[in-house]
Amino acid sequence: MPDLVTAADVLAIGETMVMVTPRQGGRLDAESAFMLRPGGAESNVAALLAMLGHRTAWAGAVGNDPLGEIVVGSLRAHGVNVDLVRRDDQRPTAVYFKDPTPSGTAVYYYRRGSAASAMSAADVVRWAAMLARLTHISGVTAAISPQCLDLTRHVVLERPLRPALVSFDVNHRPALWSGDAPAVLLEIAQHSDVVFVGRDEAAALWGTSDAESVRELLDRPAYLIVKDAAVEAVSFTPSGVHRVPSPQVDVVDAVGAGDAFAAGWLSGFLDDRDEVTRLRLGHYAASRVLTSPEDLAALPTADEIAGMLSEGADNRVADRRSRH
Repeated sequence: MPDLVTAADVLAIGETMVMVTPRQGGRLDAESAFMLRPGGAESNVAALLAMLGHRTAWAGAVGNDPLGEIVVGSLRAHGVNVDLVRRDDQRPTAVYFKDPTPSGTAVYYYRRGSAASAMSAADVVRWAAMLARLTHISGVTAAISPQCLDLTRHVVLERPLRPALVSFDVNHRPALWSGDAPAVLLEIAQHSDVVFVGRDEAAALWGTSDAESVRELLDRPAYLIVKDAAVEAVSFTPSGVHRVPSPQVDVVDAVGAGDAFAAGWLSGFLDDRDEVTRLRLGHYAASRVLTSPEDLAALPTADEIAGMLSEGADNRVADRRSRH
């Protein structure tokens, strides 16, 4: 692909809201101090990939309001191209609140009637100017409005952004769906090139029991990555089946970890790294977010992470040899 000024490695499409979260250690109450940060599945992936050293862009819509400025300005500061973002004078930027509790983080969304919910297939005409190697979208976008479902189907099934491959994170959010989520998400996943799905969400959606049964159902994508939380990640690729155990971490907040895993894996894919390294990059990025109160934890570049992972593997080999 020509190295044009407008080219990107990844074009991420979806809604980004303003995340309101208490500073570390706080709760969602009248006495807490809060941070305002951008929060959206696809833009999280774009921002994390930019940290990892890739050229990324985010396409979406925000209100012509201060919250929209926070979203656009923050993503730009993270190195994401925001030239394709549409400002809406009639609809607001959505917000959501995080409430960290000892038993996990509760999330409260206020997104109905948002600027992003009015996105449609008509927006894609403008986005085609952003030549990209890969387009990333998720099941959240498909769920937020009928227009956004049409947009998602258009991007994935009709491929108006060719030659970009399509990466799809199932990202099932039951509270957002009013239609037949299992059938819709299965159709979209089957027509994607790269698919990310949690083992638990696949079980809830389609009644699958393990990674292999997910593959039997999702047999068309060239790359299927099944994440089994704290157990392992399994990928089904043209080179075979690969499994990498999840690292043990002290979890502060799990929100955003799936986006981070996708960013790590996609980074390895874009750099043509071997499949085990891709999975390990995914685990590393996810672990950084799991131990942070924010969706966007700071990451080294992909080359630096790959070097650390390689050194760790070499040290484990040396340690095993020293015991014999």
